[in-house]
Amino acid sequence: MPRIQLNVNKRMYELEISPWVSLLDALRDRLNLTGTKKGCDHGQCGACTILCDGKRILSCMTLAIMKNGAEVVTIEGVSEGQKLHPLQQAFIDHDAFQCGYCTPGQICSAIGMLAEGKAKTREEVKDLMSGNLCRCGANIGIIDAIMEIHGGLSHE
Repeated sequence: MPRIQLNVNKRMYELEISPWVSLLDALRDRLNLTGTKKGCDHGQCGACTILCDGKRILSCMTLAIMKNGAEVVTIEGVSEGQKLHPLQQAFIDHDAFQCGYCTPGQICSAIGMLAEGKAKTREEVKDLMSGNLCRCGANIGIIDAIMEIHGGLSHE
């Protein structure tokens, strides 16, 4: 069985893993990092979004073996110790969740989207976050939270 190394949330792991295991399953089942959620398991909902080498990816659609040596950040790794990431706090301040199931993927996706620097308007944020679904309807709060963090965005 192949061995891979992953730097997850600034901690190095070495895993012996079958070639067909998704990165999502490796994180949840092997490393017990259950903040990343399995929603549809088909790349359609975004609940499994994490940051890999600084870019947002769908961990359910990525084989763990493909990311050998990668730097991975899950929701458990976005905060600075006991202090919440500013986006986590903004989600609380804007009541940007109801059930909370999609929240980890939403936050990781938003961090990645903001780092991409492509969003200039509220409509662009909506479009660039459209791959992350909230079935509870907290989308307005989610977009408001993101808009607060990226203060330079137009509030059109």
